[in-house]
Order: sequence, then C-alpha cells, then structure tokens
Amino acid sequence: MSGTGAEARAGGGVGGWAESGSREEPGAWAARERGAPADTRGLPAPAAADTTGPTATTGPTAPTTPAAPTDTGTGTGAGAGTTGLPAPAADTTGHPPPADTAQPPPPLGAPGHVRLHELNSRPDGDEWIVGRMATGRFVALPEVGKQALDLLGQGLSAAEAGERLRETTGDDIDVPDFVEALLGLGFVAEVDGREVPQPAPPKPTFARIRPRHVRWVLSPLVPVAIGLLIAATLLTRPPVPLSYHTLLWSPHGSAVIALGAGVGWTLLLLHECAHLITARATGVPGRMRLGTRLQFLVMQTDISGIELAPRRHRLTAYLAGIATNLTVAALAALAAGATDGAVRRILAAVTLLALLPLPFQLMVFMRTDLYFVLQDVTRCRDLYGDGVAFTKYAARRPFRRTRAVDPRHLDPGLPGPGNSDPSHSAAAHADPSLQLPPHERRAVRAYSVVLVVGTTLCLAFLATVTLPADITLFARAVTRLGPGHPAGQRLDATAVVVALGGIHLLWARTWWGNRRERRVSRETSRQ
Repeated sequence: MSGTGAEARAGGGVGGWAESGSREEPGAWAARERGAPADTRGLPAPAAADTTGPTATTGPTAPTTPAAPTDTGTGTGAGAGTTGLPAPAADTTGHPPPADTAQPPPPLGAPGHVRLHELNSRPDGDEWIVGRMATGRFVALPEVGKQALDLLGQGLSAAEAGERLRETTGDDIDVPDFVEALLGLGFVAEVDGREVPQPAPPKPTFARIRPRHVRWVLSPLVPVAIGLLIAATLLTRPPVPLSYHTLLWSPHGSAVIALGAGVGWTLLLLHECAHLITARATGVPGRMRLGTRLQFLVMQTDISGIELAPRRHRLTAYLAGIATNLTVAALAALAAGATDGAVRRILAAVTLLALLPLPFQLMVFMRTDLYFVLQDVTRCRDLYGDGVAFTKYAARRPFRRTRAVDPRHLDPGLPGPGNSDPSHSAAAHADPSLQLPPHERRAVRAYSVVLVVGTTLCLAFLATVTLPADITLFARAVTRLGPGHPAGQRLDATAVVVALGGIHLLWARTWWGNRRERRVSRETSRQ
C-alpha cells in the first residue's frame, strides 16, 4: 500500500488551510483527523489539469508571490478588519509523524525574524500545497498564506511581513500567529537567531537510493512495456489454471506452505518497494512500515510529498505496486509455458500468488492503492476522512430533531435550541459535507455508502469466520501443550501458539502504536 498525507485532514484559521502528512496507504498511511471549519479541507485536491512544474522552494531567496486577493476565510482572527492566518491544526498524516518527532514548539513571545527550513510548494487551484519534504508534513495554504511564507523567507520580520501584506491586501494579517502555526508544523529553523530545538527528521527507507538512480521508472515507456508484456501473456494462454489446485503444486504440505510464505513476503516487499522507488524518483524520501486496516496487518509506504508531483507521477506512484504484481505474474506465466514438470507447477503457483493480492486493492474503503487513485481522480481533499465524518453525521441524524443547516451560514458561538453550551450549537450538528465543493460533496456521499457496506462486511467476516477459527485453533493448540500428549503434538501446538499469537500481538502492537502517535501529534498541534 502506498500512503500520503491525503488521508487525514485538519484545518483552522482564516482563509482555510489543512495539513497533510504521510500518505500511507493500504498497508499504510492511517485515517486522517478531520478539521471542521469551512474551507479547511485536508490534502488539497489535485487540479483537473496538471499544471505543476518543478516544485518551488521557499527559503531566503524565494520570490514573493503576486499580491493576494482579499481574504474570505471564516476562521478565528483578531477584531474586525483583521485576517488571521492558519493556526496549528491536527496532524493529517496518512502515517503520523513518529511520537519522538512530535514535540511542542518552544514558547514564543512576539516573533521577529525567522529562518525557515527548506520548504517545497506547488500551486493547486486557488491554494498552495506547502511542506517540508524531510519530515513529510504538508499543508494547503490560501494565497495570502503563501505570500506571508515568502515574505518571511526573504528575511522580513513578522511585523514587516504583516505591514507588507496590509499594503497589498488591505487587511490586517496576524503574521505572529501564523509563525506560531509554522513552529508547530516544524517549518521554522530559527527564531531571532535562536535555533528551534527539533528532533532529526526520520530517515527514509533505502536512503542510498537517489532520485537520479531511479528516474527511469517515470518514463512513459515503462507502462507501455508492462502493457505489452501483459498482452503477450494473455495471447499465449499460458498453462496456469485459475484454481486453488494450482497453489497445491506439491503433495508435501510443508513445501506448499514454504513456497507460499517465501513468494508472498517477497512479493509484498517488491510491491512496497515499487511505491517507494517511484516516489523516490520524484524526490520524495518515502518510508516503509507496518500498519493496520481494520482486522488486517499490512505493510505500508509513506510517500508524503507526492502531492507536489504532477498528476501523472502521482498516479504512477499509486499504481506502481499493482503494476509490479502484474509484471511478476506475467513473467512467471510465460516461463511456465516454456517449461514442464515440477518447475511448471511452481511457476504456475507463483503466478497465482502474484495475482491473489490484487482483489484486496478493490477494497477502497480501507484506503488501498486504488483508493488513492479514486481520491485523485475525483479531486477530493480527504475522501476517507470526509466520508467518515458524513457517515457519523448520518448515523446520529435520526436521533436528533435538528434540521440540516449549512455551517457556512452559522455563528459557531451561538448555542443551539435549548442548549446554552456553544459546543452543542447547530453548527456542531450540521452536515459536514456542506462545507465541501459540489463535486467533492457528491463523491463523499457516494463513498460513504461504500465505506459503510465494505466495513460492515469486513467486520462481519471477522466476527463469524476469522475470530472463531483463530480462537478454536488457538484453544486446541493450548490443550495439547500439557503432559500426556506426544512430543510431535506438543511441538505442533507450540508452533501454532507462537505463530497465531505472534501475529495477533503484532497487529495489536502496531494498531496501538499508530493510534498513540496520532494522539500525540494531535495534542502537539493544538498547543
């Protein structure tokens, strides 16, 4: 699975902004924490037509962008006539930053001059995607936010940047508050000559592989070659029956299991390496790690930063794993047709083992590779996060008497009927999809149906098939560990307890670790 910050969303501040982190995907990247104000969507949706060139770098020499239009955001700010810039939002990483990297920024008075880390950016409609490639944290900023970032990068103080923005926009911009947000994101290296203490960025997987080493994978000839290989395989009709008998290639069960485990893990690593290498070719570091999707333990690749790449490169990175499985299957099938005997049976089994994981990619309700393709094609910021939010709203709606209200027409400070607590205002009960543009709203509502049905079926299968089978197998093995059973049975029972218990413990440890990291990241961002 691949993952990117496009999975979680958060937002806050006038003008609207949202943070994106690691895009971990099936086998990766994690649900996003969703921000709530209007115009604070998660990872920016890709533009319909790709207009990105080389990513810009925001630093001491970054050019100032054209004058920003009058800000129309709805977040909190100063008094009348004052436009606030984004405050820190919950981390929206597909894979959140490790807990040891989520440190609160140091206390800050009125910031003067700041030195930014090297930041990359690209335009996305009327917003900018800006982030630090080394840490995999990215945000969507309005034009005025990008202008403030450029002015700070040129060496202007917060006060000077605010004055310059007042001249160009006619609004009072709260740049010091914006700097506080940048500190929380880890974008600031120094404040008034004082270094901001920050942990070292996490090391990328296979760091010795440089973009120049793998640039060739982005060539348009690569998918053409894969397509021709698959077509040739289908035309030759290799002797690979699509049946479970193909997997039982040997009368020795241990040989069948050994081949399945060896080929399965090898293909899993190749699949994730394909995501990693393709992203690395675009300049994205990429990191591989374990993750969970419902009851599944998965390997996922964090390719946060791929959002800055052109659409063709993004889709190539998302589909690289599937292309790798198809390539291996095609080569094994062709080789099977040129051999016979045990070698043919082994190659046929390898072909089927390479194809078996592909149906899993259709489970887009778990943010698989095809989920990210769907999100990109539908130009949604956070299809999963918004789908979850709308599903929760729809589930609570029958138990409330409040009517659906467009949150853009509400004052969050006004309490709802019969409730003096502003946190229970009508805005808190409004349909969250009304915040989204029409095309996103339609996609999110349709996806929420897929999300509910798919999740329900998966959990039903877990409750009726997987758990009963695992519990029965585990209990049977435990009863055979005691005295009175042959040594062979005790050895077999020990293997079952270790293997089955180990897998479940690893799932639980991975789930808890990722959950804790997301919680730490959210708490840090809110400080």
